Amino acid sequence: MDSLTQIVLGAACGEVALGKKIGNKALLFGAIGGTIPDLDVFIGRLLYGNKIDSMLFHRGFMHSILFAILGAFLFGWLVYKLYDKGKRRGTTTQKDWTWLFFLSIFTHPLLDCFTGYGTQLFLPFSNYRVAFSNISVADPAYTLPFLICLIVLMFYKRHNQKRKRWLKLGVGISSAYMLFTIGNKFYINSVFEKSLAEQGISYQRYNTEASILNNILWYGIAETETNYHVAYYSLFDTKDVFTDWKTIPKNHDLIPKTNSDLANLAWFSNDYYTLKKNEDGTIAYSDLRYPSVDTGNGNSAVFSFTLFKDGDRINMKSSRPKFDENTSLWDVLAIFWERIKGK
Repeated sequence: MDSLTQIVLGAACGEVALGKKIGNKALLFGAIGGTIPDLDVFIGRLLYGNKIDSMLFHRGFMHSILFAILGAFLFGWLVYKLYDKGKRRGTTTQKDWTWLFFLSIFTHPLLDCFTGYGTQLFLPFSNYRVAFSNISVADPAYTLPFLICLIVLMFYKRHNQKRKRWLKLGVGISSAYMLFTIGNKFYINSVFEKSLAEQGISYQRYNTEASILNNILWYGIAETETNYHVAYYSLFDTKDVFTDWKTIPKNHDLIPKTNSDLANLAWFSNDYYTLKKNEDGTIAYSDLRYPSVDTGNGNSAVFSFTLFKDGDRINMKSSRPKFDENTSLWDVLAIFWERIKGK
């Protein structure tokens, strides 16, 4: 999920591991531990000149169980050596720090598994991407109550029992909301299956995703041999059926999967992607796992790239959603909000 959410969860892990011994400093070190896996974004840019390789490095090994174990011992040892000095000598143990970093690092990819982006939890033994797709990569309903509880917690001394109660409340509320999103996912899938049957669409497979910042408006995509059929459904809709159907051609023949770079991108998108030739000869690649931005005059994929030849390989650069000249971000948000409210 987003960086703030991972910081909050990591801080909570720090409190669990060392809160009674070092107080609010445990929140800080836990937040640092919760951030470590996402440093692969910067490391990938340093290691790879090709942006496809760099992107695939994210949520790879540094988001695996093995890295959480190795990282716990490495960072636990390092921070213990730096911390256990002077007046602080003997206040903590290396085991305390190892436990803190294991909890904060491991819960990061574990939380990511619930998003549509997913994570390669079992690397290097398997590159299977675990993605349950029951919550958006950023959802304030999960993060804000958790954050508020941790902020309140900070005002109590480390041995005060109220500190533990606020921690339990934050973890409890966020966990309860996560359970709601999982149950909601099953319900949304049943609605989408029913909607596909009503539309007479014979599909090979399908997926549903919550739209950004909420678990109310959902996006469904069904794959056929040559096209994708996409639609939307809000929990506030008057009827339990997906609407706003659109058909998107695959155009996968523009770059065959025999090209290893395209094959890697296709794997990254779980094969939910479409290609389109631009006027300058480049290829527009759109990842269709996520809802498009509907401006009222068409759709533009949020997660899209421009592919171009780079020597004997394909490289890419990010592409922003294309809006009409007079369409502002507030216009898009207004359309988004209206659709959440239902129809």
